[in-house]
Amino acid sequence: MRRVLIMSCLLIGLVSAISIQADFPQAHITNGVIQATLYLPDAKNGYYQGTRFDWSGVIGSLTYKEHNYFGPWFEKHDPKIHDAITGPVEAFVPIGYEQAKPGDDFVIIGVGALRKGDAPKYHFANPYEITNPGKWSVSKKKDQVQFVHELKEATGYSYRYQKNVRLVKGKPQLILEHRLKNTGSRSIETKTYNHNFFVIDKEPTGPGILTTFPFEVEAKGGLGKEGLAEVQSKQIVYLRQLQKGENAFNNNVQGFGTTAKDYDFRIENQKSGAGVRITGDQPLSKIVFWSCYTTSCPEPYIDIQAKPGEEITWNITYEFYTLPNSSK
Repeated sequence: MRRVLIMSCLLIGLVSAISIQADFPQAHITNGVIQATLYLPDAKNGYYQGTRFDWSGVIGSLTYKEHNYFGPWFEKHDPKIHDAITGPVEAFVPIGYEQAKPGDDFVIIGVGALRKGDAPKYHFANPYEITNPGKWSVSKKKDQVQFVHELKEATGYSYRYQKNVRLVKGKPQLILEHRLKNTGSRSIETKTYNHNFFVIDKEPTGPGILTTFPFEVEAKGGLGKEGLAEVQSKQIVYLRQLQKGENAFNNNVQGFGTTAKDYDFRIENQKSGAGVRITGDQPLSKIVFWSCYTTSCPEPYIDIQAKPGEEITWNITYEFYTLPNSSK
């Protein structure tokens, strides 16, 4: 009975969130194999207007062989809330926050220049005033959307950041292609991570959700409350279904090496038979693992460095598949 009540509350929240999706600027793409809906950057009407995540490439839904991989994982949507966002969204560590005085600006790539408050340390959940949003441009094709964010002379930082969300022709693959050019006079040094808010077929987080890495996983300190989840060799497994308010979390997952080959992990919904493999072409610098009762999120970090005039690129590839015993 308790499970039924939890599922009912979850479904009510998700239906409420889904009902408002059509009101936001969006684009639909397909390669004949995958269908996806993306929300577009818009300071007044956008689905996401917070200051934590990159505004580009927000995926509201993605389907492959009748399986859906992304969607609302929260009960309440407010565009200004820091994590009211869906899809494999990315965030950049702030640039210049510690050096800035209260009232001065700092920079987050994909968001713009923001005003520092009185807090000596940055916290992603805090709302920050956007003082310079930069300029966004969007180009849409049948199978891809290109986002460009240009920021000029924000506390000495300028850049041109481009992200292509592209479906590979005839294949069950999605690629996030990034290109960052430092057009300013100061070096850019930051990190970026992908939060990967997977909601595979809306299955609640529990034993049916399995995350597998290519290395022996180390999670010192465990994964939160005892009895929720644990490391088993190269996998993170759930011991029971998470309840509302519970989190499995570790902010320093170890075991990976110094090459890009370890940026390679899989998430599978064992119950519905849907899986996804995520690979990157850059070495990992950190892994955070976080989940609640509606979503399970490995968060891989990479380092970003670009000297004045330098342009750097990196890609993340998502390959969707079904498990051998899947009925779909």
